[in-house]
Amino acid sequence: MASAARSTGVVYERRRPERTTLYEVVRDNVETLYGAIDDGAIAIRIPQHAKKELEAYLDCGLLCRGFARLRCERCDESRLVAFSCKGRGFCPSCLGRRMCATAANLMEDVLPEVALRQWVLTFPFPWRRRLAQDGALLGVLTRIFVQSVERFYSERAARRGVLGAAKTGAVTVIQRTSSDMRLNPHLHVVFLDGAYHEDGEELVWNELGHLKTREVGQVLENAVRRMMRYLRRHGLLELERGALEEEDEPEAALCASAVSGREPPAGPQWFRGLLPPSPSALAYDKPLCASIDGFTLHAATHAGALNVAAREALMRYVLRPPIAQERVELQDDGLVRLSLKRAFADGTVAVDMDPLSLLCRLAASVPPPRFHTVKYAGVLASASPWRKRIGPRPAMPEEPAKADDDAAPRRKRGGYRPWAELLRRTFEIDVLECPTCKGRMKLVAMVTEPSSIARFLSALGEPTDVPARSPNRGPPYWKSTVLRQKALGDAA
Repeated sequence: MASAARSTGVVYERRRPERTTLYEVVRDNVETLYGAIDDGAIAIRIPQHAKKELEAYLDCGLLCRGFARLRCERCDESRLVAFSCKGRGFCPSCLGRRMCATAANLMEDVLPEVALRQWVLTFPFPWRRRLAQDGALLGVLTRIFVQSVERFYSERAARRGVLGAAKTGAVTVIQRTSSDMRLNPHLHVVFLDGAYHEDGEELVWNELGHLKTREVGQVLENAVRRMMRYLRRHGLLELERGALEEEDEPEAALCASAVSGREPPAGPQWFRGLLPPSPSALAYDKPLCASIDGFTLHAATHAGALNVAAREALMRYVLRPPIAQERVELQDDGLVRLSLKRAFADGTVAVDMDPLSLLCRLAASVPPPRFHTVKYAGVLASASPWRKRIGPRPAMPEEPAKADDDAAPRRKRGGYRPWAELLRRTFEIDVLECPTCKGRMKLVAMVTEPSSIARFLSALGEPTDVPARSPNRGPPYWKSTVLRQKALGDAA
């Protein structure tokens, strides 16, 4: 996607992922990673769904893997659009498209025109490896947290004199990584910043008002207490020492190294149960931010009801891809520098890591199959009878289409959004406008046959083959001097 608006005079140019640093790192190191795993030099296993996504990423956006052809109706100018991999883990382009489409659907079809507030919950370090693999457990803990915040909104409305049941709604997005790509499942929950209640036949909105830091701490304490009670009741907090079968699982070792940030396999022993964090008192690090027992809760981000741009920007933020192309830089010594979005508390602004370590973190970031990353609750849940009553565009009865009606069909609510629509909405670029005569381009063909792809691209002078992967480097595999010396020392 182009990164500048049409109003600036910048025209759309097809993305070329093979020229990006992230693609180069994956292409030049994936065979070495496979070889190191096969040789037992790295005692991990990449899950099949993550390996499939790594392979698909190397084909994403390449014309030689198939494309759609657009042609101008006036001057026959052509434009080619490559197919995408539709990845769920780390592909910046595919996740960027999903971010824009989901945010647009939420703004137009789901979220009412009220204030929004983001609540961000992070879990203790010992919990993260288990939560990254156990979608059912993470779903239960997510539900407990969302219900705790919903109860706070309901009780706050009751104290302000609201009679009857007051209900709010939430959209939960599960982000799996930190900005340095360490595995860190955490919750970004966007709540309607208030609650609805019924007054006769109408739903009345009650704004939350001023939120106090003390109230954020109370919500966190209540949620953590309920989570601990659930885990203790199901025996998940038991600490099992000794040799465990799960300790030797290579897939668990991959997640453990991605959580700790060390080279795989890494970190202390990871037990089957969730290690109980060291008890600590409730602390307030900054306004509207609380922490206790390894949990942190942040609730300072707010978007007003009338600020449409801020509301959509908030939804895009919680749905953002875990890694951006411009944050990845290849150093002269072969290491990969990953720039952070915000500096850490100790002043760190970038992290240098071995390419194999980055590939392991990319693999760990891919959610397992049937692991849902976007969930709805309260009045925004699909089963809620109030959802249609508070939506931004109430459903209208459809009129029968006329035979002579040449107008474009109306998009269904929550339906698929075309690539051109998303670019126009996000970057204000009309990619269907011909750059030569300003006419309109239309789809004329979907080219998927290998012989047709090769013939068409040869005529245009475009590459007809996928960029060749670098072969397996062999032991000691690592680019990092420290890790190479350690590997050679262990081998000796």
